Amino acid sequence: MPLFQYAERKSPFSPIQAETRPLYALTQSAAEKLPENIRAFATAAGFGAREGECLLFPGAEGGLGGALFGLGSGENPFVFGRLSKLLPAGDWRLEDHEGDATLALTAFAAGSYRFERYLKPAARSVRLAVPEGVAIAEIERVWAAIALARDLVNTPANDMQPDHLEEVFSALANHYQASFKSIRGDDLLPAGFPLVHAVGRAGEKAPRLMEMRWGRKGARLVTLVGKGVCFDTGGLDLKPSSGMALMKKDMGGAANVLALSLMIMDAGLDVDLRVIIPSVENSVAGNAFRPGDIYRSRKGLTVQIDNTDAEGRLILADALTYADEELPDLLIDMATLTGAARVALGPDIAPFFTTSDEFAASLGEAGNRLGDPVWRMPLFAGYETKLKTGIADLTNAPAGGMAGAITAALFLKQFVSRARSWAHFDIYAYAQNDRDFGPAGGEAQAIRAIFETIRKA
Repeated sequence: MPLFQYAERKSPFSPIQAETRPLYALTQSAAEKLPENIRAFATAAGFGAREGECLLFPGAEGGLGGALFGLGSGENPFVFGRLSKLLPAGDWRLEDHEGDATLALTAFAAGSYRFERYLKPAARSVRLAVPEGVAIAEIERVWAAIALARDLVNTPANDMQPDHLEEVFSALANHYQASFKSIRGDDLLPAGFPLVHAVGRAGEKAPRLMEMRWGRKGARLVTLVGKGVCFDTGGLDLKPSSGMALMKKDMGGAANVLALSLMIMDAGLDVDLRVIIPSVENSVAGNAFRPGDIYRSRKGLTVQIDNTDAEGRLILADALTYADEELPDLLIDMATLTGAARVALGPDIAPFFTTSDEFAASLGEAGNRLGDPVWRMPLFAGYETKLKTGIADLTNAPAGGMAGAITAALFLKQFVSRARSWAHFDIYAYAQNDRDFGPAGGEAQAIRAIFETIRKA
């Protein structure tokens, strides 16, 4: 079955029958491996195989013969992401490449990404052939997941409200023959999702709790929960304009969970997969929830609202409680939750908290191997006192501002008590600048490492 796509896009890989030109990717110590005539041309042209350096060389008839591409020391696997901007349009093949071809082609595909929903499609197209013996299905699966996460985050809020997100989620479920259901609007209250309802009731589109189920009953139960705040004004504790500029990405947790789900289902992993996404818009209106309000959560714990801009943890609280009721073997939530996580690790490293040392070790190894950086943060129990408030069980926004990512994780932990293992990812889901692995904009974070960890467990 063709891979699920949210947006139409051209494949970055050459069809099998395509005529290709050779691309020699070389470290600075490997120039002697070139054919003699090409080596002589490269020397005369001053090609030094510096990282990202590209040199076109002529063919025997005077036309374009191929290209040389510098890998420098060879320590940056994502340098291949630059090729779509450096090479002339057409089909290319890696010639005598001794490195990790799977990672090279993944980097090439990720680097070639372009969000074209509101743009004229690019005229030029650079494609790379998949070498014989390389698992094209795995590369295409990762590429499809990365593109899905990026497309969803890049789509502005006028075209990515909770109903739009539901359309994508439902279509993904249908594509892989999974079951899907959605609880919307006031139906959330009798269904037991009061915090999701409170946060989203002021939005133009009804708040909702969406769920997908796929896989083999009786297999290891893997449950994924994604924060789906399609836009965050901050609520009545209104954000300044500068803080609101990127809030279309506040559903980045949901986007990454959907992308991870695609990988799991497309690979046919032997798991019982459950995916839960609470989706809202945190808006300002006469019925918006207020600072000082107190709500009883699905778990029964009461929560005092000390800041309406700490809304993500509220909708996750109900969703995690719901997920936890089925005693999952592995429960993972992903959310663009705190600015404190960005202060701690910056935008490119995915912080995570977990109750499982085994999961943390496996995830860290996969992240290092795949170039998908993650870093474990502490669930320091000593900070749980910061969650206490005088007239409710919990506050959603501890005073003082210190250890914000940790206290947010500890807040979520109050709603997880039965899962065998739990991990919380406080991701940024956005690249601030163009880099080798892709352009500035929405980003898939930690999903390649998580997928490998689930696959190998």
